Amino acid sequence: MRLADFILQNMEAIVAQWEAFAATLLPAAANMKSPALRDHAQQILQAVAKDLSTAQTREAQFEKSKGHAPRLIDAPETAAQTHAILRARSGFDIRQLAAEYRALRASILRLWMDECPRDELDMDDVIRLNEAIDQALAESLGHFSAQVEQARNLLLGMLGHDMRSPLQTIQMTASYLVALNAGENVTRAGSRLIRSGARMHALLDDLCDFNRTKLGLGINIAPTQVDLAAVFGDELDQLRTIHPDRRLRLAIAGECRGVWDGQRLQQMLGNLVLNAIRYGAPDTPVRVSVTGEDADVRVVVANNGAAIAPADIEQIFEPLKRGADHEEKYEEDSHLGLGLYIVREIVKAHGGEIDVRSEQGETAFSVRLPRNR
Repeated sequence: MRLADFILQNMEAIVAQWEAFAATLLPAAANMKSPALRDHAQQILQAVAKDLSTAQTREAQFEKSKGHAPRLIDAPETAAQTHAILRARSGFDIRQLAAEYRALRASILRLWMDECPRDELDMDDVIRLNEAIDQALAESLGHFSAQVEQARNLLLGMLGHDMRSPLQTIQMTASYLVALNAGENVTRAGSRLIRSGARMHALLDDLCDFNRTKLGLGINIAPTQVDLAAVFGDELDQLRTIHPDRRLRLAIAGECRGVWDGQRLQQMLGNLVLNAIRYGAPDTPVRVSVTGEDADVRVVVANNGAAIAPADIEQIFEPLKRGADHEEKYEEDSHLGLGLYIVREIVKAHGGEIDVRSEQGETAFSVRLPRNR
């Protein structure tokens, strides 16, 4: 008997073994009833049987074994994809999901071999089954990973949002302690709390922005008429207060007014300058130049110091990435590695472009911002 026919005729026996195995995947399956344990097993098996009955070239079979079967445009989710989403929501982990497919493959082959004489077993059917199961597994793993990542991002976003209120209370209390003028020790302790709270607030802002982009929402901007000379001048004044030992220079040329989100561009410049302070030579200035042109404004943040390795340049705007020598040189850094990623997303939200050049002891980030997008 051909394997496709065997699967369709023995559907209940195969699904029963699927259910029995799924029930052993604890703790997720502990309180699940039969319909939930079986989930989309029957639909997955029907798809496998249909695949086995469909004529395919060797090339098509090979691609399918890698999980690259062609998908129709605007086609609905497959049973394997829907199954993965439901398993993720039920608390299964990715190893348990993969184990279901391994067990399914073994159950089908074992029942088929027990039922049919050996001389009637077609080895090509075995190969085709492996390819079909691999394709279903690839579809499941892709959707499972996406579902888990989305849930994680939502959790982190809610956590970041909910932490703002107690953090604001801490900062307000610290400011009150400083204002009391109750002695040098109290004032010094309150000042430390204020600085630490500001760093935590910046980390939470980066975390919330990161989660917005990972959820497909992008960086939120509210464009208004903005004068970049004033906005950037104010940002550098604040950074000079925080880093009194560093020289920060600002050069303005041309018309620098346009329609942008001023607060977001302050955040962009702050991240670039802090990056330059963090990695640049401490005895050299960080140079910011803003040049107004006809259609856009160009912003360059440059610093002197060791050049960035080409391998690090390639991933410098990726989230949670740092240079190979970061941990060795900057053990006390407390940032998340999101600063340049947030910069890129802010620039992208404004319809602009950003690139980086690092050579001959100078690193420069160059941003182009359309004046009226």
